[in-house]
Amino acid sequence: MKKISKKEALEKVLHLFDSAEDVAGANIVMANRFISKAKQISMKVKLRLPPVLKRKFCKHCGNYFIPGKNYRVRMKNKKVIYSCLNCRHFMRFPTAKTNS
Repeated sequence: MKKISKKEALEKVLHLFDSAEDVAGANIVMANRFISKAKQISMKVKLRLPPVLKRKFCKHCGNYFIPGKNYRVRMKNKKVIYSCLNCRHFMRFPTAKTNS
């Protein structure tokens, strides 16, 4: 396997996330496979995923999130809490501070 640059890896990862989003409604297994492949590529070249992409899948089981189907979003104590309905794992993200 040839070495790829971080720029090429980011393009591949973005393409895999787009593909996962396209097939998620019809085939969740294929979407999960795309996500796992994207994670493998990013780990191989030590690429940090953008925060937008990190919130699209469960960090514990690797399940691709489909709104309203397999995860729940709640707000508590100035945090956004994603709970995966597949593995019951919680992910907490701080909310952005507002300038008022």
